[in-house]
Amino acid sequence: MRSAIADHGSARVVVATGASQFPFLESLTKIRNIAWNQVEAFHLDEYVGIPITHPGSFRKMLLERLVQKTGISKYHLVEGDATDLAATVRELGRKLTAAPIDSIFVGIGENGHIAFNDPPADFETEDPYIVVELDEACRRQQVGEGWFANLSQVPRKAISMSPRQILRAREIIAVVPDKRKAQPVKLCLEDEIRPQAPASILRRHPNVTVYLDQDSASLVNANLRAALERDSEVTLPS
Repeated sequence: MRSAIADHGSARVVVATGASQFPFLESLTKIRNIAWNQVEAFHLDEYVGIPITHPGSFRKMLLERLVQKTGISKYHLVEGDATDLAATVRELGRKLTAAPIDSIFVGIGENGHIAFNDPPADFETEDPYIVVELDEACRRQQVGEGWFANLSQVPRKAISMSPRQILRAREIIAVVPDKRKAQPVKLCLEDEIRPQAPASILRRHPNVTVYLDQDSASLVNANLRAALERDSEVTLPS
């Protein structure tokens, strides 16, 4: 972000706001010497139909965990409870594509999704934001993280940034901790690039960094583990 601000006077970023991203966001907001008043922020996704006051609202998380802590004044919310959803999606996409995105921060879901692009993800659409159907595995993850009391309360649809739009960012940083993410990480790094493993599309981008912890890296195969250890100077668990 500092480099983008130095190069062209501002930084345009997209932020992931799921529970796995909370430690990262906490650290990010404590970094000194970032001109947050020159940062423009978007976020990846939002449920259709829930208000910003709902504990699981990603708009709420963006405001509480990034905007209010940094003083960012230029930010764009994905309004999943808008009356005219199609018009809202188009307008948000217009704002997003008005200029290049410098950095995008993503996670990987328990079902391998990026943003809310559940398998099989749409790798072909050029639309910046799309309305998607959430699969049961994704919806159960939201219950497991405590945002909803039971599966029936989890919306079946969401607005999500599309996979191709994610790849248009100049840089992608994926932060993927936790044992629950070990299998999705394995598919992301080792599987063929295909819609059934949505995060695998990240390998099509020339400037991606994936940050893992010991647990999320635990299923990575031996050859890839050796390369990771060589590049990162970190010993992964056997």
